[in-house]
Amino acid sequence: QVHLVESGGARVQTGGSLRLSCAASGPIDNIAVMRWYRQAPGKEREFVAFTMNGGSVNYADAVKGRFTVSRDTAKRTVYLQMNDLKPEDTGVYYCNADPWGWGKDETWGQGTQVTVSS
Repeated sequence: QVHLVESGGARVQTGGSLRLSCAASGPIDNIAVMRWYRQAPGKEREFVAFTMNGGSVNYADAVKGRFTVSRDTAKRTVYLQMNDLKPEDTGVYYCNADPWGWGKDETWGQGTQVTVSS
């Protein structure tokens, strides 16, 4: 199992941009799915985006067109580029590694805080 560390969270104004990073302790080439989730205060954790090791990506409807997920296997890092940020994007963002694609042996990072002020 890889250890994940997220970084890049900050406080920004509406319309701003951030790039989150998720650094893995080991190779991510063969990890089937790497996902980003977020959790707003008082709400449940929700899916944001994923990248599959075959290259497929997908996004939650709320972030489509604004967020871009990417995987750099050489750097063992997954990124989440977030543009045109809105106050509703505020929350703790978590990285998830799902080696098999169906939850077995998955791991989570500790999260990074994103705050978007209006």
